[in-house]
Amino acid sequence: MPQLDTSTWFTTIISMIMALFILFQSKITSHTFFLSPSHKDTKLITHSTPWEKKWTKIYLPLSLPQH
Repeated sequence: MPQLDTSTWFTTIISMIMALFILFQSKITSHTFFLSPSHKDTKLITHSTPWEKKWTKIYLPLSLPQH
């Protein structure tokens, strides 16, 4: 059975990693990013609904007494 020649694997793997690194770096640097993004107003909007003023109790099915 012939032996598998692995002498060039290290060079191949290192060159692939370097090529992928250069490729991804060139892809990332081609994007334009905002230098100072504008902040949106984060104030909460209050709605006046009738159920917010009343006290309500929610009965869960498991908290009801057994029949």
